[in-house]
Amino acid sequence: MIVRLLFGPYPPCAEAHRPVLYRIAYAWCHDAALADDLVQETLLKAWTRRAQLRDENALRAWLVSIMNHCWLDHLRRRRDFEDVEDWQDTLQSVTDSPEDCCTREQVVEAVRAAVAQLPLGQRQVLTLVDLEDFGYAEVATILEIPVGTVMSRLSRARARLKILLEPVTGRQGAQVSLRRVK
Repeated sequence: MIVRLLFGPYPPCAEAHRPVLYRIAYAWCHDAALADDLVQETLLKAWTRRAQLRDENALRAWLVSIMNHCWLDHLRRRRDFEDVEDWQDTLQSVTDSPEDCCTREQVVEAVRAAVAQLPLGQRQVLTLVDLEDFGYAEVATILEIPVGTVMSRLSRARARLKILLEPVTGRQGAQVSLRRVK
């Protein structure tokens, strides 16, 4: 809101990415107010640096990259870590019954809780690849890490989620089929 008062409305193309940015920010920090602040700061920086965008087709990745820098700046200001690098490794149907809805809500909450238990680096990669459909190369560019690191973090995150969700699924070592929730 503050940015709108200072600069007027955002360009429509950047404003259209607000929900995506918020989903990603919330997945990273699990705090609605902080997620909103990160999105605001991202859009402000994007607006002031709009001349730096070389390829308009890469707008979404560019915005998420800016938000990643805002998130890292926030973590540095909090000083929870001596070095920011330390943390990096560290839908429903109309015919559903009330029981089905309740079960689905429990599964969604279990998945959210499991994702929240992942180390931040894994949570970021998982969110960008599995929830927001970014490619590995785009995620590597956004987070400024090698593609191999993206792949290993994603693999570790998925393996950890499988373990964390075993009590919910009731199947040990079985394939878990979860639908995307956006």
